[in-house]
Amino acid sequence: MLEKLIWICAFMLVGARHPGATVGVVEKEYRSEVSALIAELAVAAAAEKGIVFEEGIEERLCAYSRAVAHFPTAVKEFKWRNGWFYSLSEKAIAQGKQDPCPLHTAWLKELKIV
Repeated sequence: MLEKLIWICAFMLVGARHPGATVGVVEKEYRSEVSALIAELAVAAAAEKGIVFEEGIEERLCAYSRAVAHFPTAVKEFKWRNGWFYSLSEKAIAQGKQDPCPLHTAWLKELKIV
């Protein structure tokens, strides 16, 4: 469940930064961006839930993206998707801690989503 959440949050946000990019374009042309975001979100989710993801999360998520390469990208249903990660950021910042998802937060702000 968390891997799917990471997938949709990462690919949709990176795609939104590159108007018109499909999931396949994000995987192929913006792999470094989506990889960095996947890693960041996976660390935050694992810490929040006290779990460990199996090795290879980036490759699994990118392989799935190749299977649905034609899907358009857009940040939607914020509260249930990217909003979950943003709430972790807000909580940490309110407690005087570092943002666990600084790249995610920066890109949400760049796109004026938050």
